[in-house]
Amino acid sequence: MMNVWMCRECGFIYDPAVGDLDSNIKAGTAFEQVSAEWSCPVCYAEKTTFAVLLS
Repeated sequence: MMNVWMCRECGFIYDPAVGDLDSNIKAGTAFEQVSAEWSCPVCYAEKTTFAVLLS
């Protein structure tokens, strides 16, 4: 099972089982594989703002 991550700014959850289809990130993509340029789709915080929620 892959880690689920949460944006510490707005609470958005990045679930690798779902991905981020609006950003062309397919389901099954681990957070670590997401580009460093990606940002939160809700508040646009940088990827470094995310913390592991569930592992």
